[in-house]
Amino acid sequence: MGTDIGCRIHCKHGDIAIVEEPTYFLAFTMIKDRGMSIKGVPIEEDGMDINAVEKICKENPGKIKMVYTVAVHHNPTGYTMSNAKREKLVALAKEHDFLIVSDEAYQLLNFTPSEVKPMFYHDDPENPHVLSVGTFSKLIGPGVKVGWIQAHEKLLKPLTNIGFVDSGNNPVIFSSCNLIDFIESGNLARHIEKVSKDLGGRCALVCKKLREVGLEPYEPKGGYFVWVKSKGKMTGRNGRDMSVNKDQFHDMMRLCFCWLPEEKLVEGIEYLRE
Repeated sequence: MGTDIGCRIHCKHGDIAIVEEPTYFLAFTMIKDRGMSIKGVPIEEDGMDINAVEKICKENPGKIKMVYTVAVHHNPTGYTMSNAKREKLVALAKEHDFLIVSDEAYQLLNFTPSEVKPMFYHDDPENPHVLSVGTFSKLIGPGVKVGWIQAHEKLLKPLTNIGFVDSGNNPVIFSSCNLIDFIESGNLARHIEKVSKDLGGRCALVCKKLREVGLEPYEPKGGYFVWVKSKGKMTGRNGRDMSVNKDQFHDMMRLCFCWLPEEKLVEGIEYLRE
């Protein structure tokens, strides 16, 4: 919802958005729903290829209005954008006047101490270009549809000028109020600590088992997914859905280690054994 609201207010029909390839596949729908077109750029282990972003901006002067990035524990690759690249991206946004929508669903879900803060902290309050979008749905549970947008007032205030927001303010008032006590009591912090430890163990198990069956996964330091190239058999979600034109990553698998019990995770990986 935060990504969708940002598109509605700060972009228009005919604009161009840049995304990483691969990326969170439902972002394509949110962007296309606004009548925007999409261009993809590669992602590296330290994040989005900023040189490729700059090249597209120069080739399409004035038309790039949004860059969507999953900057931390990327979905699906697990990569995290370095602080150096974050600073370069913000500088590029100021130069070419585009909005950065930083999808930070996994910002607080770290298996080791994190070295990055939300993209918001790299932004210029006098000339802001960043919406950092967060959610409790990946921290507490997928049914907790409460999130937030962290941005400077110049970008944040216009987001209330949408009919369903103007009608009742926060669209999830009741759930938000319930969460206040959970946060202030310290229980959210304790919960995140417990969940991060559990999921970190699951991630390590999945990566270990994948190596045992002859695959070479990238082991993330947070988030929900392991990204790995197939050697024949496939399971999980196929990577082709995560490219703009569904023409790449056909041999890649996004494996979620959060839902199934450990014995089922091991069973699924054994299925992949040659």
